[in-house]
Amino acid sequence: MPKDPQIFRAKKQAGEPIVMLTCYDFPTAQLEDAAGVDIIFVGDSVGTNMLGYAAETEVTMADMLHHTRAVRRGVERAYLLADLPYRAYETPQLALENAHLLLAAGADGVKLEGGVDQAPIVAALVADGIAVCGHIGFTPQTLGTKGRIQGKTLEQGQVIVRAAQAMERAGAFLLVMELVTEPISRLITEQLTIPTIGIGSGRYCDGQVLVVTDLLGLSTFERKLNKRYENLHERVGTAMSQYVQEVRERQFPTEANAFQNISEEEVTQLRAWVQRGMPDE
Repeated sequence: MPKDPQIFRAKKQAGEPIVMLTCYDFPTAQLEDAAGVDIIFVGDSVGTNMLGYAAETEVTMADMLHHTRAVRRGVERAYLLADLPYRAYETPQLALENAHLLLAAGADGVKLEGGVDQAPIVAALVADGIAVCGHIGFTPQTLGTKGRIQGKTLEQGQVIVRAAQAMERAGAFLLVMELVTEPISRLITEQLTIPTIGIGSGRYCDGQVLVVTDLLGLSTFERKLNKRYENLHERVGTAMSQYVQEVRERQFPTEANAFQNISEEEVTQLRAWVQRGMPDE
């Protein structure tokens, strides 16, 4: 049974920051859940970070369902949120069908991108009992790599504020703001009763989300919005190079890695049988 998303409104009211992190596989889900992440998020960023796609627009529902199921198997405590991918919610009916597929795959709620134009879709999902997280500001499914920083002018700020209000009125329980200037994200956070989650949107959101491969330093991208807590790209590369070297130099495996669960007498008998041409006996 899906978890209650209203726990995050209570966190906002109590002034408790909400921790959200992307996840795409079972072992990482186990680690995030054990670390205390509040919202584990299967984002369409799986496409560019795990599947080798050039853009999020290449991600399919089949991709999202596959990775949501994998992550679900590793999550016991956290809230599991999953993205509706590009063109998966163009009509209310299509959005409902695909949202139910994600819930059946184990998601507690779904996320979609867009502002005022997507409010009817959000309202339709909420009316069907589905928990929806909105996503405004920089929206990769529609903006690609164009105009990444949002809210740099009065007019842009007005568009983003209206989008935030539309998401709340439509019934979204949570709002992700990506690459929104800090003064605008702060204003929206102060205005809304639902929690805001920032990614590259400054210090005043109710919570934060990062892409797990960026946080761990598995990706080689340098992003201002990110903080690398590890450099696994270098460390994993070093470990793999060491493995290659040890295999080629016959340093691995050693006797400690081998299994000797057969007697020498039986091995001798087996060799003799092979030498006799392996007759049926």
